[in-house]
Amino acid sequence: MTVKSLLDVSTEVAEALAGAQPVVALESTIITHGMPYPANLETALMLESAVRGQGATPATVAVLNGRFKVGLSRDELERLARLSGGVVKASRRDLAAVAARHGAAGTTVAATMYIAELAGIEIFATGGIGGVHRGAEETFDISADLVELARTKVAVVCAGAKSILDIAKTLEYLESHGVAVCGFRCDEFPAFYARSSGFKLDHRCDGLHDLARIVRLQREIGPGGLLIANPIPEDKALDAEAIEVRIAEAVAEAKANGIAKKEVTPFLLGRVVELTDGRSLEANMALVENNAILAAQVAVELTRL
Repeated sequence: MTVKSLLDVSTEVAEALAGAQPVVALESTIITHGMPYPANLETALMLESAVRGQGATPATVAVLNGRFKVGLSRDELERLARLSGGVVKASRRDLAAVAARHGAAGTTVAATMYIAELAGIEIFATGGIGGVHRGAEETFDISADLVELARTKVAVVCAGAKSILDIAKTLEYLESHGVAVCGFRCDEFPAFYARSSGFKLDHRCDGLHDLARIVRLQREIGPGGLLIANPIPEDKALDAEAIEVRIAEAVAEAKANGIAKKEVTPFLLGRVVELTDGRSLEANMALVENNAILAAQVAVELTRL
């Protein structure tokens, strides 16, 4: 058995790839662990529509019946959405175990990048990457997303790192492991719900054609992909100081309740939604749509190079 024998690429995605047409990979943990039903299904459909609206083909990635699915049908999206929280949250390290037992999983940034590269997809849109958790100097809790960014040649469009993380340490980790980071029309690394984290970026790009050239050159140079930082739309952004207060509350609750490892991020994001009366969920949906649109635009440019 080869890894590629586990790949199930939908007819639509396969035809687009064979014809050198633009394709954008989308993750599925936003469906399985990021939002409750039916908001998760609505968001998944909205993201696919956003990609199609820019002339690209969406390829939502997940594991179903032990198969690495690249491009999901409406029925498969519905199935995943209804399993929300009841399936594995799979990073790359979990894929073998899930596949061996013919299981189902939502794929994280790390797993989605890996499967996208297997399928030959150059660019992937997510909300925010995982990173170094607050208190990592004691817990050593660092997302495998950062490791994958350093070794897998897929460009990732994100709104920065999730605000629940230690952004300063996340950026230090990325720099130490040689991950290329470029801000799209921004000079500072975005902070998910907020447009800026206060940390200046070394590289900025303002044009889609130039950004596509960077993506392609990064694939040649390596060792990993390109992290494209795309701030949340200004009219959807939350006040940085106000959201920081709510995040600190949620982090303290997680620590008090002994919530750790994979359970931390879903708990914190869900608690922040409650503490902000739903405003953080609206912001989350807006930023991930914004990222899907940019990824699709870059995918179109990549076909023109």
